[in-house]
Amino acid sequence: MRKWNSAFRLPPLPHPPHLPTPYPPLTPTHLPTHKPVILDQKNSLIYLKRLSLLILGLGIFIRVAQYISNRSLWGDEVMLALNLMERSYPELLQPLTLDQAAPPGFLYVQKFAMQTLGNNEYALRLFPLITGIISMIAFYQLGKWAVSAIALPIALALFAFLKFPLYYATEVKQYSSDVMIALLLCLLLIPLRDQVLPRGRSLLLGFVGAIAVWFSHPAVFVLAGIEAANLITLPKQRRKPIIINRLPAYFLWIVSFATLYFLITANVMKNQSLQSAWGGEYPQTVFDLIWLLDSFGRVFYRPLGFSSPMDGVALITFIIGCVAFFKKDRIKLLILMSPVFVTLLATYLHKYPFRGRLILFLAPFFILVIAEGIAFLLIQLKQRKKVAIAGIVLAGLLLIPPLVRAGGFLIRPETKEEIRPVIEYVKTHQQPGDAIYVDAFNHFKYYAARYGYSPTDYIGGYQEFFNPKRNAYSKAAWQNLMRANNIQNGQRMWFVFVGVKQSEEAFVKARLDELGQQLDYYEQPGSSTYLYQLK
Repeated sequence: MRKWNSAFRLPPLPHPPHLPTPYPPLTPTHLPTHKPVILDQKNSLIYLKRLSLLILGLGIFIRVAQYISNRSLWGDEVMLALNLMERSYPELLQPLTLDQAAPPGFLYVQKFAMQTLGNNEYALRLFPLITGIISMIAFYQLGKWAVSAIALPIALALFAFLKFPLYYATEVKQYSSDVMIALLLCLLLIPLRDQVLPRGRSLLLGFVGAIAVWFSHPAVFVLAGIEAANLITLPKQRRKPIIINRLPAYFLWIVSFATLYFLITANVMKNQSLQSAWGGEYPQTVFDLIWLLDSFGRVFYRPLGFSSPMDGVALITFIIGCVAFFKKDRIKLLILMSPVFVTLLATYLHKYPFRGRLILFLAPFFILVIAEGIAFLLIQLKQRKKVAIAGIVLAGLLLIPPLVRAGGFLIRPETKEEIRPVIEYVKTHQQPGDAIYVDAFNHFKYYAARYGYSPTDYIGGYQEFFNPKRNAYSKAAWQNLMRANNIQNGQRMWFVFVGVKQSEEAFVKARLDELGQQLDYYEQPGSSTYLYQLK
């Protein structure tokens, strides 16, 4: 064949005699001394890795800055803190009061932090901060396996700067640790997908999963989802030996979860207030498609944190990411979405609401798919410029608002209900004989000892007298309150409120004006106090 080709090869054309001699070929001596920088694939990967590490550092820095700002505890945080204050370790295994629920492991860590570091905001938020930082690092490690190099910094930026993954890293609740445990379980289980483990490692895997479910309620969904996806995607000849090999681990997981469920979780689920609060979040039937579409769409607003209408853009990008994964690596897509499927199954069984902060642990999986969707559009630059431009636009729409918002935290950290400076103001300006009425009774109760107040120094809890949330007011209840607490006409009284919305302020002011004459007013974000001379 080679001889046949050479026999039919055309000879080179001679140089025409009437044309000048061609220029000699360029040699290194003819080239300029400086060399242009060429962004080859290797350099691009280096720059993308550096960008990812930079974003990782910024995400950690903003979380630490938010922690240092030391905002006051708000409603849910206060009520969980009161349970920690008033209960011993064994009592924390019983259903919590004030409509609170949290895994025992998380409660024990928080109780230990309160005892060793003091009953203050820094101590209570330290563990959520640590779990938030570990989550950033674990997300980076998972992202290196899950998405393309160009998608990794996009995913990290979304995870670092989106509203709720950032906010809950400094909240006195278990949602940040839920995210950390979900990510760590992924990093543990995914590499073991096709491995037959020694007996010792199989038992160790079992103990790790058994402990995880005591620290995070949704950990069982991650364990079940990732392991099921691993087994489904294995070749048939490998599936049976790995199942047999993992039986000790599965046994420990089941025993641990069953013990937790029947001793603690089942009693918590008897709380009618919690059941009524989340009752509307469950589908009515297995075929409730409207509920499924609505709940799935809400994920992009909360817990991810895309504001409207960007939540719709994020949903479209997520669908594009699913298509990109389906074409490139269906196994990865199934593994990443498996915790979502298991959580939805629990929701259809009316065991776990698929809504809001309770599914924050699923946020990393959605973010990875969204980032891959953006990357899929961006890499079309050479072939389909219009598609690539759409990717650039989507990246800007989804990344810039969270980045600006997160950057604003460095200048003005987020606050919710700043009751602490309001109590300080009352304490500083209070005169002997002044009475204090507290609308936010639990807030004041938590901070009372810190500012030298005893339980007899303030009154509250009379929702039948005054409830701005319901525009409820009763003069008869006010008279009963005065008699029960020996309040006299002409006495000065401080009214302390938390969480009163702007639409409710007019109602509050009008009702208080019926009781007396306003002497003072002080306001902080989410909290305020009025001083009145009673009629």
